[in-house]
Amino acid sequence: MQEEIQRLAEELQEKNPSLTILEARSWVELLWEDFETTRAKAGRKYEGAEVTQKIVRYWIQQYGASLDDFIKRHPKYQKLINGSNRPIH
Repeated sequence: MQEEIQRLAEELQEKNPSLTILEARSWVELLWEDFETTRAKAGRKYEGAEVTQKIVRYWIQQYGASLDDFIKRHPKYQKLINGSNRPIH
């Protein structure tokens, strides 16, 4: 899973060069965790890392270029992205 997250972080950084690789990785980890947590809370069956990877990749393609704008509008999330810059996984 670490390799998939790293690849997604690199894709995100390509889509949004204003992000450092650590910020991009933090975004990917947050999106990954959010997707899996939301599905679990909804009672959905776990379909594996491949499904999560597909969804996160879709989000990167659709919204990756403007993720830094999200931080500007929602500063409370800034510490999650810039705070420790330690990988969650």
